[in-house]
Amino acid sequence: MEEVKHKTMRVNGINMHIAEMGQGPIVLFLHGFPELWYSWRHQMPFMAAHGYHVVAPDLRGFGDTTGAPKGDFTKFTTLHVVGDLVELLNIIAPDQKVFLVGHDWGAMISWAMCLYRPDKIKALVNMSVPFFPRNPIIRPTVALRAIYGEEYYVIRFQEPGEIEEEFAQIGTKTVLEKMLTIRDPEPLKLPKGKPFDDSPVILPPWLTEKDVDYYAAKYEHTGFTGGLNYYRALDLNWELTAPWTGAKIEVPVKFIVGDLDLTYNSAGVKDYINKGGLKKNVPLLEDVVILKGVAHFLQQEMPDEVNEHIHVFFQSFSSSETSAL
Repeated sequence: MEEVKHKTMRVNGINMHIAEMGQGPIVLFLHGFPELWYSWRHQMPFMAAHGYHVVAPDLRGFGDTTGAPKGDFTKFTTLHVVGDLVELLNIIAPDQKVFLVGHDWGAMISWAMCLYRPDKIKALVNMSVPFFPRNPIIRPTVALRAIYGEEYYVIRFQEPGEIEEEFAQIGTKTVLEKMLTIRDPEPLKLPKGKPFDDSPVILPPWLTEKDVDYYAAKYEHTGFTGGLNYYRALDLNWELTAPWTGAKIEVPVKFIVGDLDLTYNSAGVKDYINKGGLKKNVPLLEDVVILKGVAHFLQQEMPDEVNEHIHVFFQSFSSSETSAL
């Protein structure tokens, strides 16, 4: 990763940190929670070596991207975050369409970007979180609370400051270790006052002490609130996106998910993905890949397979690509 260049760019009123490598068509990588640009550490050198200019920002509220008011979750809607990225692309790729890769909240933002500004996107590889059309009848948190209860992690994240206090008592590094190593496909519950059990964390081969230390150093500095604000803006997103009710994703897409992923195992999601629901709402969906025995952080757990899926898909849209290495 020594070849990664880091810079800070002024976009949409904030200072956005980006990591970049390589030259050629742009691939924009969007991370999730509790992650950072660093989540793409295996994809960036691979795609750069295959003739792409890869760009991985720390999204609003995360890592070294500063300037967003973390005390105000209403400034963390998908409209704000997509606005940041549109301005970034206006600077680094004016009048160009780019390739897009998203995971977790990065996947949510990627779907939103394809809804709001499909003119900016050539093709999308999205991971973990499928596109769900807006339900005009019920707010997201009302639906999630009804299905999963008060201890469901998204519901526990709603009250500003509450989960942050509990995380502070546990310790930043331990929280990250616990979250990054979750493999139980059952709905994630975080009981009040004791969100995690006391069992020691044994890091899997794909997550090193050095990796955790990098994440922990950044979250020690920033806290978790910036990332949690994305969850707190769920209902506001629902209100603001009423004009897109019924809209479809009109961009070529490959979707990848692990069969142990929490999202894939949520109520009704397997059938939605595998029995035509996703294809109905994403008409240009070209492929769905289910990685066996793989959990949520698939691009870190199975980097070689994920790299190959990204490369093969984007290669069919790239006329200026260098020969494969």
